[in-house]
Amino acid sequence: MLTIHAAPLVLPVGAAAVEGGAVAVDGDRIVAIGPYDVVTAAHPAARVRQWPGVLTPGLRQWDAVPLLTRFYHSDPREADELGEQPLTVADFERLAGRMDEPRRAGSVRRGLQRMLSRGTTHVAGPFDDHAVRTAVARSGLTAVAGAPGGLPGEPDLDPFARGRDLPGSVHAPLTVGGRADLAVFDVPDEAAPAAAGAGTCVATVLGGRLVHRRR
Repeated sequence: MLTIHAAPLVLPVGAAAVEGGAVAVDGDRIVAIGPYDVVTAAHPAARVRQWPGVLTPGLRQWDAVPLLTRFYHSDPREADELGEQPLTVADFERLAGRMDEPRRAGSVRRGLQRMLSRGTTHVAGPFDDHAVRTAVARSGLTAVAGAPGGLPGEPDLDPFARGRDLPGSVHAPLTVGGRADLAVFDVPDEAAPAAAGAGTCVATVLGGRLVHRRR
C-alpha cells in the first residue's frame, strides 16, 4: 500500500530540509519527497501517517557486532535480577556459564529490537557467528561493512555516539527511488536528534515497513 509519512520537519540529508514535509513510500521505495500538500495531492489515495518532530533517513549502527556478541540484553522478566539496561562485557562474561543457546539467541533478538527502537536501519558487520547472522537477516536490517578491527571505545546502542551528528550517523540520504529506510525523532529542530540522542525515536521504517512505533 502507498503510504505517506509526514512530519513538521523532513531532513533528507544532502538536500534542503522541508518544513511541513512528507515522504511517499510505495513498497520498499521512496516515490516522492516534498511539502505535505504537494505530496498528498499527487497521491490522494495514499494512507497518511502523521508523526511529531523530525523525519530523517535511518541510522547506521557501527557497534552492532560487539553489542550483539559481547553484551547481554536481558529479558524484561529478568529485570529484578539483572536490571533493564544491557549488561556490558564484564557482566556478560560473568553470565557465560549460564548462557545456553536459547538464552543467547533471545539476547540477540532483543538487542536487534533495541537497535530498531533507536532508528537503526543498517548494522555494520561482518557477522561471523551463524546465529547472529541469521537473526540479523530475519530482522530485515541491512548489514554493511564495518571498520576493520572495529572502533575504539565503549560500544553504544545510540548511533549518534559514533556519528556525532545526523549526516555522520545516517547510512544514506533520502532520495526518490531509494530504499524507504526512515527514522522519526520527537525533537524540535535539525540539531536536536543528535543532541538529544536516538532514544527520542518514535518510529522506524525499514524497507517501507513500520517496524517500530513508540506507544
